[in-house]
Amino acid sequence: EEEIGYRLGPIKKIFEAFTSPGAVTEKLHFFIAEYQPDMKIGSGGGLAHEGEDIETLELPIAEALAMIADGRIVDAKTIMLLQYAALNIFPDVTVAKQP
Repeated sequence: EEEIGYRLGPIKKIFEAFTSPGAVTEKLHFFIAEYQPDMKIGSGGGLAHEGEDIETLELPIAEALAMIADGRIVDAKTIMLLQYAALNIFPDVTVAKQP
């Protein structure tokens, strides 16, 4: 809630993945949840005294996928979640191909 500013309903674990098998033991756990405007309870962004500086963005899925294609999104965790959404939540969305 402090990071995104929303009180979510049911949260679903979708998968887990190692960041770099064989090199480190860090395993990430990925979750999704639906939200609506009336679930907003705060501004989000994390806690400054904990060194958090989190920016939340809400984008149409096609734009977010285009941002992967053109290199504006390069974070592996974000790419994995957006690819999951494209395959399982928004399968009819198309993204213009790069020339």
